[in-house]
Amino acid sequence: MGRSGVEDAEQPEGPPGVELLADADRDGSWMLLVDATPQSHVDLADPRHLEFEYVRRMGHVLDLAAEPGAPLDVVHLGGGALTLPRYVSVTRPGSRQRVVEIDQRLTDLVRERLPLPRGARIRVRAEDARVGLAALRDRSADVVVTDVFSGARIPAHLTSTEFVAEARRVLRPGGLYAGNVADGPPLRFARAQVATLRAVFPHVCLLAEPGTLRGRRFGNLVAVASDAELPIDGFVRRCAGDPMPARVVHGGDLSRFAGTSRPVHDADAVDSPVPPDGVFSR
Repeated sequence: MGRSGVEDAEQPEGPPGVELLADADRDGSWMLLVDATPQSHVDLADPRHLEFEYVRRMGHVLDLAAEPGAPLDVVHLGGGALTLPRYVSVTRPGSRQRVVEIDQRLTDLVRERLPLPRGARIRVRAEDARVGLAALRDRSADVVVTDVFSGARIPAHLTSTEFVAEARRVLRPGGLYAGNVADGPPLRFARAQVATLRAVFPHVCLLAEPGTLRGRRFGNLVAVASDAELPIDGFVRRCAGDPMPARVVHGGDLSRFAGTSRPVHDADAVDSPVPPDGVFSR
């Protein structure tokens, strides 16, 4: 037994630093770690189950992107174990999903050991996330999800107004952008990401656990943006009902959160902060 609730499994050959561990607390579930950082959790028996809290919040965004069950065109920047593509494939059958994941060997390992749901229309392209995004047609997606890490940090070139503008170009009118923002006290990176999104999109909110928002701990905040009004009431209801309830920050509260932070541009973009030791212990 390694981490609490996770046991070592026989490892197929894969990329260096990649571990695939069976979840002893949940039959048929697996944890993907990259360089000792938990990256994905997959329940093969029930792809609707989202173990990580921030991934569950991204699931709320996908749930509210259209009427229940309606198929979507979704772009996922960052693939990992394809947790959210699996989720969409069973909650919105017939959805067309494109995944940009730079590590082809990782994708091959995931496909071999963690089969996709039957009938899933998921296409994975081995490319840098920003390069892959730039190759997509204008107004070709209903949702763009960004969850990309190099090691345990978000690469700088995925944090700028130029990158966000590419995401808006690919979205259809009324489409939703959802991005994972990893940060800790004093939340300078997260505040700057809010300013960056607001420089491109007229409507932005944050979904996050209260302790993270107050700068008490390092964590994952989900930033949501659109050119149309966001379903704030729906986010509030769903986040309040989670096992670890989250707050929805928008409007004046979001302005106060961003404070004097300025939008990030390619010329001054930096990677997200290094997580403190032990933050991913289970």
